Amino acid sequence: MSNVPGKSKPRFIAGAVCPRCGEMDKTVAYKEEEENFRECVSCGFKEQLRLQAAPRELDTRVNRSEEEKQRETSVVRLIDPAADG
Repeated sequence: MSNVPGKSKPRFIAGAVCPRCGEMDKTVAYKEEEENFRECVSCGFKEQLRLQAAPRELDTRVNRSEEEKQRETSVVRLIDPAADG
């Protein structure tokens, strides 16, 4: 693994086991031209990692627009039980 333009510095993945040779702590991860790879320094196994897209943010009262908040707002009328009396 040499320094190639467009390739990030390889980082060891702690506790990772190579799927081919079964060696632990011999796997590095790096990025090459917007693609992610993992590679075993023991046996030479190399695989492109297909990472999933980031999950969308959950809807909460904090990240909703004012319009959405207004649509869900309803009037509550309080009744005094002593006044019915």
